[in-house]
Amino acid sequence: MIIDEAREVLKIEAESILHLVDRLGPEFELAVETILEATGRVILTGMGKSGLIGRKISATLNSTGTPSVFMHPGEAIHGDLGMVRPEDVILAISNSGQTHEINTILPLVRDMGAKIISFTGCPDSPMAAASDIVIDVGVEREACPLGLAPTASTTAALAMGDALAVVLINRRRFDRKDFRKFHPGGSLGERLSVKVREVMLTDEHVPVVRLGADGAAAVEEIDRKRIGATLVVDDERRLRGIITDGDLRRALLQKKDVHAMVVSELMSPSPKTIDEEESAAEALAVMEFNGITHLAIVDRRGRLKGVVHLHDLLGREEFRLNGTKRGTAGSNSGSGDPATR
Repeated sequence: MIIDEAREVLKIEAESILHLVDRLGPEFELAVETILEATGRVILTGMGKSGLIGRKISATLNSTGTPSVFMHPGEAIHGDLGMVRPEDVILAISNSGQTHEINTILPLVRDMGAKIISFTGCPDSPMAAASDIVIDVGVEREACPLGLAPTASTTAALAMGDALAVVLINRRRFDRKDFRKFHPGGSLGERLSVKVREVMLTDEHVPVVRLGADGAAAVEEIDRKRIGATLVVDDERRLRGIITDGDLRRALLQKKDVHAMVVSELMSPSPKTIDEEESAAEALAVMEFNGITHLAIVDRRGRLKGVVHLHDLLGREEFRLNGTKRGTAGSNSGSGDPATR
């Protein structure tokens, strides 16, 4: 019963988006051209749930090359309308088109000279009448069984906002370099373009011990390389296992003489690996999915080439290009998790 109800909601929401496809027409093209020609910002406005959708669309536009800001219509009535300039474009969202606050400010915005685009489910509403361009985002029904809570209607408005943003990306020839420029401190921009081979530690920076070595050698290598683990290889440098801080801690808790043990007794066999041509984003996803902090990189014959640590992907220090940049890596409190195995 519960699953059936959930499936029905998802079906209604999906249909609300699919029904928009056939309604796209010259109004959408005009909206795109209007935004492209504008020298100001796109100002989103909407009340309640529509306002939340407006905030999301505004954030997406900002991160993809279209300057945008959200203006609460209630606050606009009490002074925030002063942010609007003639060169701006207003994008108003209201499923009913009857929102009092929005219909109060739109005539004032028009007098200022700003263009008005509306997302509404009622193309014959007062909001639509006050707009230069009307985009129909109406839905046949809400997913809410009472037909009261905005559900399918907000999904439709959000999807149309995404469609608008993506078309603008293409028309502006916005690329990954531009995206990184708008995310200078964010790992997201970096992850989109950097490959594992560009961030992995290589050569002498890789902590490694031979199969057959004793625990003391493993402890020394972990301490020396300071990423919270060491990889174990055979005589042909094929990857055989990994020993983390956590493996050592668990052995000590069991009163074992770590220094006298051999690495095969301490290591977790078959550690997770990733191809060096995969993106840093994929490496992060693998780590998050498996709850681990290290990924080994091997060649086609299984020979160790490098290692990447979670903290390097999340910004512990700058990306260590080709393993040549070394920072001061402190202890890895998150390393050694059992899932590293």
